[in-house]
Amino acid sequence: KPTLELFEAALPTLKEESRQCIENLWSYRARCTQAKFPRSQSAAVLVPLFIGRAGDLYVLLSRRSASLRQYAGDTALPGGKVEPQDITVEDTARREAFEEIGLIPDRERVPLLCVMEPFLAGNQMVVTPVVVLILDKTMQPSLNESEVTSIFSQPLTSFLASTFPFHPYRVPDSSIPYHTTTEWEWSGGGSIRIHRFLTGREADGVKPVFGFTANILIYIAVWGYRRAPDFEFQPPNAPTQAQQIARALLTPSNPLRLACECEGIDANMMAAFIMQELNSGPGMIEWDKSGQDW
Repeated sequence: KPTLELFEAALPTLKEESRQCIENLWSYRARCTQAKFPRSQSAAVLVPLFIGRAGDLYVLLSRRSASLRQYAGDTALPGGKVEPQDITVEDTARREAFEEIGLIPDRERVPLLCVMEPFLAGNQMVVTPVVVLILDKTMQPSLNESEVTSIFSQPLTSFLASTFPFHPYRVPDSSIPYHTTTEWEWSGGGSIRIHRFLTGREADGVKPVFGFTANILIYIAVWGYRRAPDFEFQPPNAPTQAQQIARALLTPSNPLRLACECEGIDANMMAAFIMQELNSGPGMIEWDKSGQDW
């Protein structure tokens, strides 16, 4: 990893809050790095951060093409499934970002901040967020129009807020709240809260940041800024990511477990390992206690 001094030298307008966020993410160490998930059910997303003119941190988001078979038109982070040529999840995330939005996989101009703990998507796909910082502001996007219609940015702190981070006039109907939630019943008991944030670009057809993408960005913002959101992240009875992944691994018909069988991975041992690694020690935020220890 690069040094923090490199970041500060390259980003003279850096606010103290942003500098601290970068430092916190840079020092983050995921505990589940030794987990061997089946490659056919593994994916990664890139979380590209950059510093705005006023020194605040922004995250780069994309609007998926309306012609895609899955999640057409959704607001998303660049990413996709692991391919045979990928050695690490960082390789996967950088390759997908280059293919989708033309973000050059240059580790000097776009250094790695951290690799986060894995998330479970669609109850069957293990997705690892890879956080990078764009230092070179001269880089120009090159969109793959078959996958991405447009890109835009949001302040990272906006995923800790329940009120508009921009003027409500940017929303077609100002009576619609900036942040809303729904809850889904989890098959193992309890419920999972799904978050939705407006982008201020809905009049142009851009969808809100929703679900899986929203949860990742809340999680990264909490870790980076070391403070809880001004809303309850998850209900007290919500399962942890470790519990969700472990249950998928232990469910006979789940594609994640079936992929383990095909690739010679002991799903039972993997589930036990994940529960031990992700549910112990001071690295993982408990959903119902987010920010209480800061």
